[in-house]
Amino acid sequence: MTFEPGNRIRVRASEKPGHVRTPGYLKGKKGRVESVLGEFPNPEDLAYGLSGRPKRPLYKVSFRQADVWSDYEGPADDRLSADVYEHWLEPDKGETA
Repeated sequence: MTFEPGNRIRVRASEKPGHVRTPGYLKGKKGRVESVLGEFPNPEDLAYGLSGRPKRPLYKVSFRQADVWSDYEGPADDRLSADVYEHWLEPDKGETA
């Protein structure tokens, strides 16, 4: 596992054709790892009949709503959580998340 709870991350902004499990609205956004959910076959490969191997770590990541939605008017501490596979994450050294 590359990340641990509390680590700041950024979701990769790269585009990938075909079936992708990471929501487009999270690409390029900063968040924080909340928990490690385990290792699972890669669903992006499974969608095409491949083995999904090697297994990939899956993380529960939280994002400040205001960082995800530019027009968010709710409380500043509102958060959104999503399950994101490790290959979509990169370390972030920024101050928000």
